[in-house]
Amino acid sequence: MAKIVPLISSGVAGPLGVLHLPRLWLKVSLEARGKLADGYPGIGKGYDMMTISALGLDPDAVKKFITDSKPTYPQFEDWVKKSAKHLDKATIHKLNVAIQGYIHDEATRGGILKASGISDGNSVCPDAVNLNNLDDWYEFHQSELR
Repeated sequence: MAKIVPLISSGVAGPLGVLHLPRLWLKVSLEARGKLADGYPGIGKGYDMMTISALGLDPDAVKKFITDSKPTYPQFEDWVKKSAKHLDKATIHKLNVAIQGYIHDEATRGGILKASGISDGNSVCPDAVNLNNLDDWYEFHQSELR
């Protein structure tokens, strides 16, 4: 069975307008089926927990719902609407700003750039969303296109 690199960016939002939520759904969905690429957690400590915590969701409940129900993304958003303790515009805006503004440490940044064969100059946007995209594309290439 093929393992899949999750290529939905943390910079993508669904109809609710919550950045990273589609990626979280994809990662947990793939993990529940044993298809998530090695090295990717279904629910990790970074953006996953930032999103879950900001919305007031229970990580175990998120995992259980996705694992048991196998929802489409819109069905997952419907569940989030019913389950989130904080889903107001201000909370969503604050979370989105935090996601967009997160900067990786220099070691992480350097490692991602090096793996992709990019010199560590100032030409690459330093934010974690774009660096994570670059990392995902590299991992996808390594697993599927080599």
